[in-house]
Amino acid sequence: MTAPTPATPLTTADIREKYLHFFESKGHLRLASHSTIAPDPTTLFTVAGMQPFKTQFMGATAEFEGHSGIHRRVTTAQKCLRVGDIENVGRTLRHCSLLEMLGNFSFGDYFKREAITWAWELLTSPEWLGLDASKLYATIYQDDEEAYEIWTKEIGLPADHILRFGADENFWPADAPKEGPNGPCGPCSEIFYDRGPEYGDDTWAEYADTRESARFLEIWNNVFPQYDRQEPQADGTPTLVDLPFKNIDTGMGLERIATVVQGVYDFYSNDVFAPIIARVAELSGKPYQGPQSVSHRVVAEHVRSVSMVIADGVTLSNTGRGYVIRKILRRASRHAYLLGLREPVLHTLVPLVVEKMGGAYPELVENQARVVAAIRSEEERFLKTLESGTVRLDTLLKGLEQGANIPGDEAFILYDTYGFPLDLTKEIAEEYGISVDEAEYAESLKKAQELARAGSKYGKSELFGAGADQLDDLPPTEFVGYDQLDARGKVLALLAGNEDVEALGTGDEGVLVLNSSPFYAEGGGEVGDTGRLEWVGGEARVKDTTRTKRGVFLHTVQVLRGTLTPETEVRGVVSPERQATERHHTATHLLQAALRSVLGDGVRQAGSLVAPDRLRFDFSHGAAMTPAEVAQTELIVNRWIQADSPVNWQTMPIADARAKGATALFGEKYGDVVRVVSVETGVRVGDQTVTSMELCGGAHVQRTGEIGSFVILSDENVAAGVRRVEALAGEAAVAWIRTQLTGAQRAAGLLNTSPEALAERIQSVQASLKATEKDAVQLRRQITQLQMGGGGSAGGAAPLREIGGFKVAAVTLSGVESGELKGAADSLLEQSGADLVVIATEKGLVVKASKDAVARGAHAGQLVGKLAAAGGGKGGGRPDMAQAGITDPAAAMAALEGAL
Repeated sequence: MTAPTPATPLTTADIREKYLHFFESKGHLRLASHSTIAPDPTTLFTVAGMQPFKTQFMGATAEFEGHSGIHRRVTTAQKCLRVGDIENVGRTLRHCSLLEMLGNFSFGDYFKREAITWAWELLTSPEWLGLDASKLYATIYQDDEEAYEIWTKEIGLPADHILRFGADENFWPADAPKEGPNGPCGPCSEIFYDRGPEYGDDTWAEYADTRESARFLEIWNNVFPQYDRQEPQADGTPTLVDLPFKNIDTGMGLERIATVVQGVYDFYSNDVFAPIIARVAELSGKPYQGPQSVSHRVVAEHVRSVSMVIADGVTLSNTGRGYVIRKILRRASRHAYLLGLREPVLHTLVPLVVEKMGGAYPELVENQARVVAAIRSEEERFLKTLESGTVRLDTLLKGLEQGANIPGDEAFILYDTYGFPLDLTKEIAEEYGISVDEAEYAESLKKAQELARAGSKYGKSELFGAGADQLDDLPPTEFVGYDQLDARGKVLALLAGNEDVEALGTGDEGVLVLNSSPFYAEGGGEVGDTGRLEWVGGEARVKDTTRTKRGVFLHTVQVLRGTLTPETEVRGVVSPERQATERHHTATHLLQAALRSVLGDGVRQAGSLVAPDRLRFDFSHGAAMTPAEVAQTELIVNRWIQADSPVNWQTMPIADARAKGATALFGEKYGDVVRVVSVETGVRVGDQTVTSMELCGGAHVQRTGEIGSFVILSDENVAAGVRRVEALAGEAAVAWIRTQLTGAQRAAGLLNTSPEALAERIQSVQASLKATEKDAVQLRRQITQLQMGGGGSAGGAAPLREIGGFKVAAVTLSGVESGELKGAADSLLEQSGADLVVIATEKGLVVKASKDAVARGAHAGQLVGKLAAAGGGKGGGRPDMAQAGITDPAAAMAALEGAL
């Protein structure tokens, strides 16, 4: 089978546009897709089309930034990332990590009749998608008579085209009536398309039993959240109460509907994937063969998903979202490796992704260069990691005898850490006559997958923040800490273990909500405040301060004495560390402005940390800063500090802030009214004035002079196209400088020089050591040659012996490093004309065989295993070369006669 080349008048982009335009014609507001970065902390990524509208589904006013008025009908094409079943991507024809969810949503407006009727119209009308109505089927919840009536009497769908399922299949969340969780829930109705007997000989009636079919493809899901699931009755009967208003959450997978509309075998054959797969086949020289070509599909699918997420601002890292995307990219790299591609190639596929999807998602076009650079950089790292994995695998194999198993957990480490797919590990191990414990490997993989699913699960409890219901009725906390670090407030709620409590006593830890607080809640990169609470007869330590998405501040406290109860009047005193945090926060703003001045307007913030002891600032830039650029940036910030410029803030409509040129912080969400922090008087750099104006809700100094001093500690690469600056301000900067000066003076004293001449003195010492090491290596080589009979001396020559039909040269050496054994073996094999050479030292054993000897049946790996066993060690290797660690060279050599 060649790479798929679909010929269809409707492209995936056409289908997407028809869907959105159709619902616009039904009075829906079209909104752009939210980022793949989740709009709330319940998941790492956006995993469903409705996720950006959680607050509207819970009753918040349906207002949206950039659109005036209230909009109870909305439609989107939402890019979603789901990684719970990542191992199935490419291995099946229906899994993908990135999916486009076409959605139409109602917030207390229309309900089942309109949702079902419009779905049918869009699918069957010749003006829209024009599917054959006779091939459409539906499932409904077993008790949903309303949906059944609409389908049969109003739509005219034959009764035998409808199946009823229980809450496990046709309720959201699944099994909610019996198992919960409590909260909004409801039945759903799915629409299926019959692709015909060429995809399977099963019938629709049989699907009721199997619930698995390649023939009947689910293309649409209408979810009807109409109930509030409450605590069940004493006998276990579910309690479902009608919601005060009913919603619609509808989703249609674009990849699935494109498969049907374009009449192709699977979504890997549609007009988005086909060109990418064709290019993979061209690069690898291995044609695409449909279901058998797993690696082609993995590469194509993962390049698409990784490109989208990087374009949304995620940087590759070892934690969080960056770690997940790195894993996906490395999985694609592994499969490229299996296709025989040994050079970075994935980045060359990005333009194809941009060409096909950039029209709908302009962030792909805007960030194409950064995406390409990030993927290429990670590919290069992966190839190096692959080399490290080879070393680890070689070490494992040398410690095993023929017929043994590589432990499954070790094979999984090779996969999970070093990027070795199981197939590659098995292939290499087979050369040594060693297998892999695949059952144990599968168990390790299963555990890792369970952890991944646990970290990205998307159920009702995560969706609606179960456990925080007791905070829903509380007003947002009034923050007075911009101007007051000592203020009074009243306790509104106490929590312990995520449950309401009536009191916290001495020694207790819990969470406290105040009506008014001077403690800054973590956000915008700034850490939450700490401090203390005082009240009549009591005192508590504030260990951290965070906030809910509704603006309720959560103070994590430990009661030191007394008892805290709701309605208690308390005095909150913020720790003096806040002043150090403010210095670092304002310094961060100045740093960004200075970087833009020195490096150009391409600098964009990509993450930050503001703490009392340091600041960290991530920004977009393609190369390491030169020492001169670091010095210039540092100088600009310090000049600004010395100018003692006023730091001002004011609130204004977000449109006005953007018009003024205020920059926004990465990953932050802003409302219609924002707080703008600016430094009025800039500093001159050449003929330009450096200015700072940012959207920020954090705490800052009143004037730049309060920062005191500023020093940049480092500039390092954290991802392709992203740099990280670590810096200190105020007393922390002074203390660091003093430590560096003291260290430099001590080092200079040890080397009998001055701090100013320290670098030159170190270079001189290094050069001397390098020359000495070079002489030592040359001397060891000469000693080795003499011991093997080289260097013009006959003493110590290794005589040839006939053993098992092979000419063997064997010698025991001393004073040879283990890393030099292979070179010595190569030299002896060349000098002696032997078929096999054996070299033993007090640190190891090496066997080398000529090509002719290997062709006649010699196997260095097998021979070294026998000799190592006699010498108190283990080893193995390839037929032409093998090594082992031993403790008794004499015993190993004595076993040579009987080993061949």
